[in-house]
Amino acid sequence: MKNHSFWSLHTLKNFYIATFVVWLIWILFLDNNNFRIVMSNRMKMKDLEKEKAILQDKIRDVKKERNEVFGNPKMLEKWAREKFMMRRPNEEVYVIVDENNQPVESKKRE
Repeated sequence: MKNHSFWSLHTLKNFYIATFVVWLIWILFLDNNNFRIVMSNRMKMKDLEKEKAILQDKIRDVKKERNEVFGNPKMLEKWAREKFMMRRPNEEVYVIVDENNQPVESKKRE
């Protein structure tokens, strides 16, 4: 005769499987930090890390330029004239631009 108790091994297996399925559905779809939100946040984090790397490169370039410029008074004057179109009294400044209205000298030389 079989023992038909409620806590048999088969019943416990089914109980744990059902509990796992309910938990999985809860985590994937119903929780405040569900799967869709977690994946969205990871994609945003990757984009922000790329942006951070770009900005760190820009910071490094600006620090390098700052060290070159502010260490030498002649370079400081040259930098001010190029970046801010500064001029001396009674001096005319001409800026040559290309077809896109961009200064020709500001293009990177390759």
